[in-house]
Amino acid sequence: MALAFTDDNLKDYLAGDKPVVVDFWAEWCGPCRVIAPMVEELAKAYEGQVAIGKMDVEDCPNTTEEYGIINIPTLLFFKGGQLVDKMVGAAQKAAIEDKIKALL
Repeated sequence: MALAFTDDNLKDYLAGDKPVVVDFWAEWCGPCRVIAPMVEELAKAYEGQVAIGKMDVEDCPNTTEEYGIINIPTLLFFKGGQLVDKMVGAAQKAAIEDKIKALL
């Protein structure tokens, strides 16, 4: 199951020893709903290896602004606490998984 990232807890995950994938989304966003099942599947598939979760842009304005999120969905990929890759817009599951594999 995908984690629920917030302005308060994301930095803890980034300081951990696992890569992190953050899906920035909003309830009203159609493309966000399209990729949501894929994000859930990937979170299950990589549980224990990669921290994969979602961050609601409306509930988490500080982090959204910090990373300059303008369009959603946006996926950010972190390794060692550093932003290493990014995807904007709805993407195919295989493309998202390729980026996750690159973190390992």
